[in-house]
Amino acid sequence: MARPSRADTGTGAWRREPSTVVRRTGVVPERASGEQVIRAESEVSGVPLEWERHSHPMHELVWVRGGTLTSRVGDRLFTVSDGSGLWIPAGAGHAGRLTANIAFHDAFFAPEHTRVVFDGPTAIAMTPVLESLLMHLARTDLPEAARVRAEAVVFDVLEPSERQLALQVPGDARIDVIATALLADPADDRALDGWARTLGISERTITRAFRRTTGLSFVQWRQALRVHTALTLLAEGHDVQATSDRLGYAQPSTFIEAFRRVMGATPGAYSGVPE
Repeated sequence: MARPSRADTGTGAWRREPSTVVRRTGVVPERASGEQVIRAESEVSGVPLEWERHSHPMHELVWVRGGTLTSRVGDRLFTVSDGSGLWIPAGAGHAGRLTANIAFHDAFFAPEHTRVVFDGPTAIAMTPVLESLLMHLARTDLPEAARVRAEAVVFDVLEPSERQLALQVPGDARIDVIATALLADPADDRALDGWARTLGISERTITRAFRRTTGLSFVQWRQALRVHTALTLLAEGHDVQATSDRLGYAQPSTFIEAFRRVMGATPGAYSGVPE
């Protein structure tokens, strides 16, 4: 597999496809009135979208239908797929990448009127009730009284997801080159001893640095990153065999088992294609 060039790698730490449309910043929609707490909107793009690192003065909740969104918030990488959303606190720097031809939804929450508090970026359970309420709030002709009632119910049903699929990026100068290389190309199969020779440090130093900064071993961290990437590839229509090959696995069965350990289900459950 060819290694991506620097120009191919997006600012959010993922490979950028040639057809990707890059947006320099996100846009917070204006409030319809001074009393409006939640402002929701949606769009569908025929090409991959990428947002460079930016922040908002309002809390943001993003979710998708029919694909995946990858977002780097601070030093953590999140993958958002059907059934889950991502809460990004006001002021948190973040970048994102969206696969093509999927529905992208977001809702902005006025911090001074937000009754729920999450400890940093948080995966949210996008239940049918919550999603329906937010789509309802996207209407521009909603009477003020109806909007206030709907916003109150949103805060009652807004809850974290049971699965917080987040990957901590090391942020340690001794191993940052490893993380950067793997984020750009998760199929990079260089073993620990190879990285040690390349960097001129011991395997033990690399192992300790990964454990200290991410809570995972080098092998576990690479495996988790590959699962994040697999979710995007599967959403883009790649079957299990092709996804396994692109991620550098020698056998699809090895990929399936690694995916199951992280996600609690097989890749087929996410692609709809039997293994």
